[in-house]
Amino acid sequence: SFPARRSSDLILTEAVRLVKEVHGVDLDLGKLPIDDKATYALMTRGETQGVFQLESSGMRELLMRLKPDTFEDVIAVLALYRPGPLGSGMVDMFVRRKHGEEKTVYPHEATKPVLEATYGVIVYQEQVMQISAVIGGFSMAEADNLRKAMGKKKPEVMAKFKDQFVAGAVKQGYAEKFAKELFETMEYFAGYGFNKSHSTAYALVTYQTAWLKAHWPIEFTAANLTVESGNSDKIKEFVDEARRAGMPILPPSVNHSRRYFNVEQGSIRFGLGAVKGVGSRVADAIGDECRARGP
Repeated sequence: SFPARRSSDLILTEAVRLVKEVHGVDLDLGKLPIDDKATYALMTRGETQGVFQLESSGMRELLMRLKPDTFEDVIAVLALYRPGPLGSGMVDMFVRRKHGEEKTVYPHEATKPVLEATYGVIVYQEQVMQISAVIGGFSMAEADNLRKAMGKKKPEVMAKFKDQFVAGAVKQGYAEKFAKELFETMEYFAGYGFNKSHSTAYALVTYQTAWLKAHWPIEFTAANLTVESGNSDKIKEFVDEARRAGMPILPPSVNHSRRYFNVEQGSIRFGLGAVKGVGSRVADAIGDECRARGP
């Protein structure tokens, strides 16, 4: 996933540059409002080609079901769209509860602050840690050791942690039966739990790319085309989507094209560097010639 992250950074940088060049608008992606309705509407429609982590057909289908409308939903959808949660029924439960089709229930009222953002579903490893601290009286160091143990699924280690959790819960006034059942629930969900801090970092890039697509679609598409210049299949996908969205694609031109894709009077001008057989050196030379000596 790291190369994908680097590609998304390049797309963000190029889109911001194009918006500045074409419209004179300085964008600070670090200061975007995270409650932008147009951005969530774009996700809900599944129009997420080019949006970091949201491009696959399965993810688009999940977005249309989930209808994300908060940043917490974006964090969750990235954590949930994995084989384990999808196969376990966690995702379906999350979607039903979000839309009020199933009542949100919590193992105990004391866990509500921990699980409220995910509708009572244990989605993140950090939630397992918090519950073990709130109910079982674990220190955060002990809770982190529990998280690691649950990931490795070693029965003898888990038995010791279960005993500690139950004893701690009883000491804090919870029933032994309840504590055992809660630990088993945590153990089940922890097998699919994702690191929330990791998901949040990715969700920020996801949101930024979706925001750019919602508000500056031409510049965003041109930036994607530039980053994918060496991939003819991806270029075709983006060109086809641009045309469906009513964005004109202007053909390569020795007088108007640059090495990269550019925005020209509300249209996207095809970049010379993406033409098969035209290398970057030749594309740059043509551009330099036009700047120095005219068309």
